[in-house]
Amino acid sequence: MDAQQIAQLLTQTLSSDGTVVHAATATLDRLSLLPDFPFSLLSIASGSENQGQRIAAATYLKNFTRRNIDANGTHSKVSKEFRDALMCALLQVEPAVLKVLVEAFRVIVNVEFVKENSWPELVPELRSVIQNSNLINGGQHCEWKTINAVTVLHSLIRPFQYFLNPKVAKEPVPPQLELLAREILVPLLTVFHHIVEKALTICGRTEMETERMLLVVCKCIYFAVRSHMPSALVPLLPSFCRDLFGILSSLSFDGTLTLEDGYMLRLKTGKRSLLILCALVTRHRKFSDKLMPDIINCVSKIVKHITNISMLDFQSERIISLAFDVISRVLETGPGWRLVSPHFSSLLDSAIFPALVMNEKDIAEWEEDADEYIRKNLPSDLEEISGWREDLFTARKSALNLLGVIAMSKGPPVVASGSSSSKRKKGEKNKGKNRSSMGELLVLPYLSKFPIPSDVNSPETKILNDYYGVLMAYGSLQDCLKEQKPEYTSILVCTRVLPLYSLSMCLPYLVASANWVLGELASCLPEEMCADVYSSLMKALTMPDVGDISCFPVRVSAAGAISELVENDYLPPEWLPLLQVVVGRIGVEDEETSILFQLLGTLVEAGNEGVALHVPQIISSLVGKISKCIPSNPEPWPQVVERGFAALAVMAQCWEDSVPEEVEQNESSEMWVSGRTTIARAFSDILQQAWLTPVQPVEGELATSLPPPSCIDDSSALLWFIMQDITESNAVKKLKISELIVVWADLIADWHAWEEMEDLSIFNCIKEVINLHRKFTLKNFIVGEMPSPPAPPVPRRSIIEGIGAFVSNAISQYPSATWRASSCVHVLLHVPSYSFGEGVKQSLVIVFSQAAFSRFNEIRCNPCSLWKPLLLAISSCYLCYPDMVEKILEKGEQEGFTVWASALGFISSSRFKHGLSTESEIKLTVIALAKVVERLLELGNLHNGLLRDCFVSLMEASVRLKEVQEEEEEEDEENEDDDVDDEDTEDDDDEDSEDDDREETEEEFLDRCAKAAAALENGTVVEEGDVEDQDQDLELGGLEVVDQQSIVLSLIERYRQVLIQGQSLPPELISIFLNAFPDCSFYFQQAR
Repeated sequence: MDAQQIAQLLTQTLSSDGTVVHAATATLDRLSLLPDFPFSLLSIASGSENQGQRIAAATYLKNFTRRNIDANGTHSKVSKEFRDALMCALLQVEPAVLKVLVEAFRVIVNVEFVKENSWPELVPELRSVIQNSNLINGGQHCEWKTINAVTVLHSLIRPFQYFLNPKVAKEPVPPQLELLAREILVPLLTVFHHIVEKALTICGRTEMETERMLLVVCKCIYFAVRSHMPSALVPLLPSFCRDLFGILSSLSFDGTLTLEDGYMLRLKTGKRSLLILCALVTRHRKFSDKLMPDIINCVSKIVKHITNISMLDFQSERIISLAFDVISRVLETGPGWRLVSPHFSSLLDSAIFPALVMNEKDIAEWEEDADEYIRKNLPSDLEEISGWREDLFTARKSALNLLGVIAMSKGPPVVASGSSSSKRKKGEKNKGKNRSSMGELLVLPYLSKFPIPSDVNSPETKILNDYYGVLMAYGSLQDCLKEQKPEYTSILVCTRVLPLYSLSMCLPYLVASANWVLGELASCLPEEMCADVYSSLMKALTMPDVGDISCFPVRVSAAGAISELVENDYLPPEWLPLLQVVVGRIGVEDEETSILFQLLGTLVEAGNEGVALHVPQIISSLVGKISKCIPSNPEPWPQVVERGFAALAVMAQCWEDSVPEEVEQNESSEMWVSGRTTIARAFSDILQQAWLTPVQPVEGELATSLPPPSCIDDSSALLWFIMQDITESNAVKKLKISELIVVWADLIADWHAWEEMEDLSIFNCIKEVINLHRKFTLKNFIVGEMPSPPAPPVPRRSIIEGIGAFVSNAISQYPSATWRASSCVHVLLHVPSYSFGEGVKQSLVIVFSQAAFSRFNEIRCNPCSLWKPLLLAISSCYLCYPDMVEKILEKGEQEGFTVWASALGFISSSRFKHGLSTESEIKLTVIALAKVVERLLELGNLHNGLLRDCFVSLMEASVRLKEVQEEEEEEDEENEDDDVDDEDTEDDDDEDSEDDDREETEEEFLDRCAKAAAALENGTVVEEGDVEDQDQDLELGGLEVVDQQSIVLSLIERYRQVLIQGQSLPPELISIFLNAFPDCSFYFQQAR
């Protein structure tokens, strides 16, 4: 193979011409099938004169390796020659290429070293390489680079940072990690010590290679001890930690050092050092207890540099944040508390409180990026933060966390006079009951010495900045204040927080923090305080901007605090003013609007009947505001529109839940009827704008007739509500129901965003569409309309075809929706009339049976509850077109019909632990089994065992069906008495359950997780969907009037010689069956 040709192709992949890139990539993919291809890539990556080619070759090799070694480790064995060549290249290439090439190495390591442990020569060879590398050996012309070698070591250790075998409750240290520690890490730490000494003797400057070496070694140690503790490292921990202390002490926090590359690496090494200390304290107490005094001494010096926070860059502040975290971890241990507690006062005064005080950075961020300021300093449940954001782990947050830990720790025992000799009573609980917390003894008194701003002193900057820190501190004391008497919190809020809202001079920075404090303390507030708190928050919610200072953070934090207040069971005296304020501000600013929509949803969910009366008025106003934000192009809707639709869906559900029962029964209340009509009209208007307005294509893209599939679940909730209001055919036309449903069906047919609990409204809407069609015969329901010329004369997709596509996709792709989707199969096949659309019904049967049987085949090796909905869905299909379904089953699996019939018989028997429970399930099974038995008789399969099993299951199911019907009749008669009894015993049951609750121990938790992991690996656990979906009755439409008893008796009458005499039936089953159906005694007597 010509390496020069591959190099040229790699260069072409960097072209700006897409055609050239595509052609080059296709050629490379063909060449990748040749055995020498990866060697050529390595040659280019390590030897080409063009850096672009080198990086491109490394990148292609990385992707090539990932394609050939999948996540499960199934691959053609990587040859020893290639492994050796890759190692050789890794040890010599430049940093830019190494960074890419090492990712290919990790893929191989994960399989051959970590999982299979089939690379025995790797560790000895790497040890030899490190010993003879340039920084260790000291030679100027060494073949191997030390930094490359330790980077390879880092890739070897990296997988062991986590526990690898979840099936083991307490996993031992992997032997590969022990080997790496013993053979490489232990001697490397000696070298590390000398490098640290050398680095610390150089004042004011750094060497890149030295700093990079320190950082990579620290990463190796961190990954080695993050979960495990290799025995070889234990004796070296004290000396290694002393080296870490030296590195940390060399860091500068006064802003005088320039952030050159070498010093940035030193800061990263310091950060990794603190992460190591955290891991030692948290995971390895046995070995770290003796080190705690030195750890505390080191990090205590670091946190005191917080006074320079305005001059600190992000990396330096992150180090101080981690230093606070180390103290918090230490403090949570017994020895740690004894070490730290004597220094609580100095810590609070010189480190924690200075981190909380407002500084220039806060003001700059407030003005330049208010959203980021809110996320860092005023977080609430209304703010959605996705992913792991390291930039949100600020020194202030870590200081607040440490303050909370200190406040919750207990001080010395408080002994009353004259009771020093008293003994603790036997069985006394809560050992710390007579001990005050440090929050009460130290933190709150310390905070009380700072004066609250007033109209007299408010212009003083130091008072404002300090009180900002006081408010931040109060927000972290939620757990501490919960232990105090309610009056204590009440006095604190009245005297130290609420006065800020009544100052003549507006202080937005403090008011925003006060809002956050009230939200954090909402669960601690006494009931009589909530009204005053609510009144203050309402002022903040409507606060206008103050000159050039934006009050956006004030309003957002007020919204979050009101949400917390309401969620903690405070109900405003009047809902309408609050709702009007919220709705009035919606649309003023996009960022604020998203928050207000979430607040509105919270208010509606909490207010229920109190809010329901105002829902029609609020919805009419909201729809107008949301409609202005809906884009006319097919791009996904903005977040404001999505949250607006979510709020509308919540309000619709609130209205539905609040309708009095008497109104539901006779529609006598004019107010409720009028309100429902108003809501339905508003929902129809906004859905018409969203779905029926012609879509304007984006320039350069193909035109589409469908709107974007945004908010499909919430939109389905609105459509469902509209259909609930339809009582006459004229309303169908007036509200354009048919047109809306056609678009909705097309949207769900092409929808693939399967997420837990995101499709409930769609399934509810499906059943409501079927019911509406049954009442008023919707247009385009069975057969779609024909398009106008010059379009081809092919009918568009009908409503039921769109729904069928959605349901079949749900069965195939989303286990959690299997129950809901399968229940829709019965509704779609048996409820509508297909007198003019038999072909449509056949197509539905085909896609449903294929999807259900394919999914069943995936899980059939382990009987589980998902068997039932899948097999019953196939049963409904089989009853519609037996021959067609039989062919589909046989095509999907050898003897597929036998597989399905046998499984259907099994789930209807007493051997299946997730057996049939509802009358509709059993009835469907009885009818289907009768059909199967008849089919087996027609085929002449009399002695293969399947006929007997199916007939036995049919008899069992028939008996069970009759028992269920009789039980339901008895339950109907006893319902009233049961309701009274339930009310009497409910309180007792709650008390009993509280006594039975017991916190799970760590050992029990680990053991449970290990068992769950073993079950997952063995395939014995299947995602089985929501429990509430498993107890719903099936809607069988025309099958509900079928007399299944007559079918069974007719079958026995016609084939009694074969079924009774020709099969060895269990005598007990015959006796039970005859007790249930005495009319059959004649047939059984004749057959004997």
